[in-house]
Amino acid sequence: MTVKRLLALPLLGVVLAGCGIRATEVPTDFGAAPSRVRCSLAEQDVSPQAARGVPVQVFLLCGSSLVAVDRSVRVPEGAPDSQRRVLVAQGLLDELAQTPSAAEKEAGYTTDVRGGMTVRGPGPRDPEDALRLSTSPGDLTSYALAQVVCTFSDSAAAEGDGSVVLGGPTGPLRRYECTDEVRTRPGTKEPPSAEVGAGG
Repeated sequence: MTVKRLLALPLLGVVLAGCGIRATEVPTDFGAAPSRVRCSLAEQDVSPQAARGVPVQVFLLCGSSLVAVDRSVRVPEGAPDSQRRVLVAQGLLDELAQTPSAAEKEAGYTTDVRGGMTVRGPGPRDPEDALRLSTSPGDLTSYALAQVVCTFSDSAAAEGDGSVVLGGPTGPLRRYECTDEVRTRPGTKEPPSAEVGAGG
Protein backbone atom coordinates (compact mmCIF):
# COMPACT_ATOMS: atom_id res chain seq x y z
CA MET A 1 0.00 0.00 0.00
CA THR A 2 2.83 2.30 0.80
CA VAL A 3 4.51 1.62 -2.56
CA LYS A 4 1.29 2.43 -4.45
CA ARG A 5 0.95 5.70 -2.58
CA LEU A 6 4.51 6.64 -3.44
CA LEU A 7 3.92 5.87 -7.11
CA ALA A 8 0.72 7.91 -7.08
CA LEU A 9 2.44 11.06 -5.82
CA PRO A 10 4.15 11.99 -9.12
CA LEU A 11 0.87 11.46 -10.98
CA LEU A 12 -0.97 13.60 -8.47
CA GLY A 13 1.65 16.32 -8.92
CA VAL A 14 1.11 16.28 -12.70
CA VAL A 15 -2.65 16.57 -12.27
CA LEU A 16 -2.34 19.45 -9.82
CA ALA A 17 0.13 21.23 -12.06
CA GLY A 18 -2.36 20.97 -14.89
CA CYS A 19 -4.92 22.74 -12.74
CA GLY A 20 -2.59 25.61 -12.00
CA ILE A 21 -1.96 28.85 -13.91
CA ARG A 22 -0.92 28.03 -17.43
CA ALA A 23 1.78 29.84 -19.35
CA THR A 24 0.50 32.66 -21.50
CA GLU A 25 1.73 34.53 -24.54
CA VAL A 26 0.02 37.76 -23.46
CA PRO A 27 2.66 40.45 -22.76
CA THR A 28 3.04 41.27 -19.08
CA ASP A 29 4.09 44.90 -19.50
CA PHE A 30 1.51 47.66 -19.37
CA GLY A 31 2.48 49.50 -22.52
CA ALA A 32 4.50 52.64 -22.99
CA ALA A 33 4.84 55.25 -20.27
CA PRO A 34 2.37 58.17 -20.38
CA SER A 35 3.23 60.66 -23.11
CA ARG A 36 3.01 63.64 -20.78
CA VAL A 37 6.27 64.38 -19.01
CA ARG A 38 5.77 65.47 -15.39
CA CYS A 39 6.54 69.17 -14.82
CA SER A 40 6.56 69.82 -18.56
CA LEU A 41 3.83 71.54 -20.55
CA ALA A 42 3.25 71.23 -24.27
CA GLU A 43 3.21 74.54 -26.11
CA GLN A 44 -0.54 74.35 -26.66
CA ASP A 45 -1.05 73.85 -22.92
CA VAL A 46 0.30 77.28 -21.99
CA SER A 47 -2.20 79.08 -19.78
CA PRO A 48 -4.58 81.49 -21.56
CA GLN A 49 -3.41 84.22 -19.15
CA ALA A 50 -0.06 84.20 -20.94
CA ALA A 51 -1.70 85.22 -24.21
CA ARG A 52 -2.23 88.88 -23.28
CA GLY A 53 -0.41 91.62 -21.38
CA VAL A 54 3.26 91.85 -20.46
CA PRO A 55 4.91 88.38 -20.66
CA VAL A 56 6.27 87.20 -17.30
CA GLN A 57 7.16 83.96 -15.60
CA VAL A 58 5.99 82.72 -12.22
CA PHE A 59 7.44 79.85 -10.22
CA LEU A 60 4.99 77.09 -9.36
CA LEU A 61 5.66 73.98 -7.31
CA CYS A 62 6.08 70.68 -9.10
CA GLY A 63 7.18 67.72 -7.06
CA SER A 64 9.70 69.15 -4.61
CA SER A 65 11.03 71.89 -6.91
CA LEU A 66 10.11 75.27 -8.35
CA VAL A 67 9.42 75.39 -12.08
CA ALA A 68 8.92 78.53 -14.19
CA VAL A 69 5.61 78.86 -16.03
CA ASP A 70 4.67 81.53 -18.58
CA ARG A 71 2.09 84.12 -17.56
CA SER A 72 1.34 87.76 -18.30
CA VAL A 73 0.34 90.82 -16.30
CA ARG A 74 -1.45 93.95 -17.41
CA VAL A 75 0.35 97.24 -16.90
CA PRO A 76 -1.12 100.56 -18.10
CA GLU A 77 0.94 102.22 -20.81
CA GLY A 78 2.94 105.20 -19.64
CA ALA A 79 3.01 104.12 -15.99
CA PRO A 80 6.05 105.56 -14.13
CA ASP A 81 8.77 103.04 -13.31
CA SER A 82 8.05 103.10 -9.56
CA GLN A 83 4.36 102.43 -10.14
CA ARG A 84 5.12 99.89 -12.83
CA ARG A 85 7.21 97.81 -10.40
CA VAL A 86 4.32 97.63 -7.93
CA LEU A 87 1.78 96.80 -10.65
CA VAL A 88 3.99 94.02 -11.98
CA ALA A 89 4.56 92.69 -8.45
CA GLN A 90 0.81 92.66 -7.73
CA GLY A 91 0.12 90.95 -11.03
CA LEU A 92 2.71 88.30 -10.21
CA LEU A 93 1.18 87.70 -6.77
CA ASP A 94 -2.26 87.30 -8.34
CA GLU A 95 -0.91 84.81 -10.86
CA LEU A 96 0.85 82.82 -8.14
CA ALA A 97 -2.37 82.62 -6.15
CA GLN A 98 -4.45 81.37 -9.06
CA THR A 99 -5.40 77.72 -9.20
CA PRO A 100 -3.24 76.03 -11.86
CA SER A 101 -4.99 75.21 -15.13
CA ALA A 102 -6.22 71.69 -15.88
CA ALA A 103 -3.15 71.03 -18.05
CA GLU A 104 -0.83 72.32 -15.30
CA LYS A 105 -2.55 70.17 -12.69
CA GLU A 106 -2.18 67.14 -14.94
CA ALA A 107 1.52 67.89 -15.29
CA GLY A 108 1.86 68.07 -11.49
CA TYR A 109 1.90 71.83 -10.82
CA THR A 110 0.57 73.33 -7.57
CA THR A 111 0.96 76.60 -5.65
CA ASP A 112 1.29 77.38 -1.96
CA VAL A 113 0.58 81.12 -2.35
CA ARG A 114 -2.86 82.05 -1.05
CA GLY A 115 -5.15 84.63 -2.62
CA GLY A 116 -5.84 88.07 -1.20
CA MET A 117 -2.22 89.11 -0.62
CA THR A 118 -1.39 92.61 -1.82
CA VAL A 119 1.82 94.55 -2.35
CA ARG A 120 2.67 98.25 -2.19
CA GLY A 121 5.74 100.33 -2.80
CA PRO A 122 8.23 101.65 -0.24
CA GLY A 123 7.23 103.59 2.85
CA PRO A 124 8.61 107.09 3.59
CA ARG A 125 11.89 105.80 5.08
CA ASP A 126 12.27 102.66 2.95
CA PRO A 127 14.77 102.13 0.13
CA GLU A 128 13.18 102.99 -3.20
CA ASP A 129 13.39 99.38 -4.40
CA ALA A 130 11.43 98.01 -1.42
CA LEU A 131 8.15 96.15 -1.77
CA ARG A 132 5.87 95.68 1.23
CA LEU A 133 3.49 92.73 1.34
CA SER A 134 0.20 92.72 3.24
CA THR A 135 1.45 89.48 4.84
CA SER A 136 4.87 89.49 6.47
CA PRO A 137 7.33 87.26 4.57
CA GLY A 138 8.07 85.49 7.87
CA ASP A 139 4.43 84.40 8.09
CA LEU A 140 4.48 82.69 4.68
CA THR A 141 5.20 78.99 4.34
CA SER A 142 8.69 78.16 3.13
CA TYR A 143 7.19 77.09 -0.20
CA ALA A 144 5.16 80.28 -0.64
CA LEU A 145 8.12 82.49 0.32
CA ALA A 146 10.34 80.69 -2.20
CA GLN A 147 7.69 81.10 -4.89
CA VAL A 148 7.32 84.83 -4.22
CA VAL A 149 11.04 85.56 -3.94
CA CYS A 150 12.01 83.59 -7.05
CA THR A 151 9.13 85.01 -9.08
CA PHE A 152 9.88 88.60 -8.05
CA SER A 153 13.65 88.27 -8.46
CA ASP A 154 13.19 87.08 -12.05
CA SER A 155 10.96 90.03 -13.00
CA ALA A 156 10.73 93.78 -13.40
CA ALA A 157 9.81 93.90 -9.70
CA ALA A 158 13.47 93.23 -8.80
CA GLU A 159 16.68 95.17 -9.04
CA GLY A 160 19.19 94.44 -11.76
CA ASP A 161 21.16 92.02 -9.55
CA GLY A 162 18.16 89.72 -9.22
CA SER A 163 17.61 90.34 -5.51
CA VAL A 164 14.35 91.67 -4.10
CA VAL A 165 13.71 93.76 -0.98
CA LEU A 166 10.59 92.60 0.84
CA GLY A 167 8.86 93.36 4.11
CA GLY A 168 5.52 93.16 5.81
CA PRO A 169 3.11 96.09 6.28
CA THR A 170 5.57 97.66 8.76
CA GLY A 171 8.89 96.85 10.35
CA PRO A 172 12.20 95.55 9.01
CA LEU A 173 12.93 94.87 5.38
CA ARG A 174 15.12 92.07 4.06
CA ARG A 175 16.91 91.61 0.75
CA TYR A 176 16.16 88.12 -0.57
CA GLU A 177 17.87 86.09 -3.25
CA CYS A 178 16.64 83.12 -5.27
CA THR A 179 19.38 80.50 -5.54
CA ASP A 180 19.60 77.14 -7.30
CA GLU A 181 19.21 75.44 -3.92
CA VAL A 182 15.99 77.35 -3.23
CA ARG A 183 14.59 76.38 -6.63
CA THR A 184 15.41 72.71 -6.14
CA ARG A 185 14.52 72.46 -2.42
CA PRO A 186 12.00 75.22 -1.58
CA GLY A 187 10.57 73.24 1.32
CA THR A 188 13.84 72.93 3.21
CA LYS A 189 16.01 75.76 1.86
CA GLU A 190 14.77 79.30 2.57
CA PRO A 191 15.88 82.15 0.31
CA PRO A 192 19.08 83.75 1.66
CA SER A 193 18.34 87.19 3.08
CA ALA A 194 19.87 90.08 4.93
CA GLU A 195 18.20 92.93 6.80
CA VAL A 196 18.43 96.24 5.00
CA GLY A 197 16.64 98.55 7.43
CA ALA A 198 13.31 99.37 9.03
CA GLY A 199 10.57 101.64 7.80
CA GLY A 200 7.32 103.08 8.86
